[in-house]
Amino acid sequence: MKVQTFPILLMVGAIFCIASMEAVSKYLMEEIGPVQTIWVRFMSQTILVTLLIMPKSQQYIRTKYPKLQLLRSVAVMLTTTLYFFSFFMLGLAEASALFNISPVLITLGAFLFLGEKINAKRILGIGISLIGALIIIRPGTGVFTISAILPLAAAILYSVYNLATRFVGADESPWTSLFYSALLGAACYSFYIIFHWNPMSGNALLMALIIGLLATVGHLFLIKSLSLGEASLVAPFTYTSLLFSTIWGLALFNKFPDFWTIVGALIIVLAGIYVWAVGQVK
Repeated sequence: MKVQTFPILLMVGAIFCIASMEAVSKYLMEEIGPVQTIWVRFMSQTILVTLLIMPKSQQYIRTKYPKLQLLRSVAVMLTTTLYFFSFFMLGLAEASALFNISPVLITLGAFLFLGEKINAKRILGIGISLIGALIIIRPGTGVFTISAILPLAAAILYSVYNLATRFVGADESPWTSLFYSALLGAACYSFYIIFHWNPMSGNALLMALIIGLLATVGHLFLIKSLSLGEASLVAPFTYTSLLFSTIWGLALFNKFPDFWTIVGALIIVLAGIYVWAVGQVK
């Protein structure tokens, strides 16, 4: 397997896990509401990661970049908050379509702040991916409401999270980054949940466990992908979230994508393959 292929596979795996986690979260929101669901997402990951790193906790808790870890943690907490509320209000596919401006922002940020080179072919592939996203969005058809500001703001914060992860991931264990990003969100939302707790059924507790597992594996893959591959190379593959969100929307909420959503998704996949192929050429 070529060096550039593995980070891409990790990114696609990460996006699948995260999109699946979001779908389960949307389902859970119907029982306990969005705020407690966000708390569940961070708390379940915190518990799981803590149990996994416990034998070597002192090693993984130490960080060389406390300020960057704080930046990452704040960025992912705010991203999750805005994005969870967006698909609660808009739906999975619509929120995902708007959120997918993030690869463009990540690629631009990698060029400006990380010194990564971007050739014309990669820019073309990213541009084609964005066209696919715009076909799904179809501005002027009702997707751009006030609620649409939420996933767009989440995309900006997610780009900050990705760029900071790219910088930190090269020198620190992904478990360190997983621990801190989950801990801050769990701690902050715990203060709210104490006064606004909704009872959870056995089914809700099972979904909470699934959310924790998917969030942990997804972000572990994401961190490894960004530490091994250039951000400008792997970022376009986050567009696959459109496909996964559409599939879960159909499976769980009986929302079938229309013709233009399918066309846009196909364009995104083909553009992602093109960017991957360009990355293999020396």
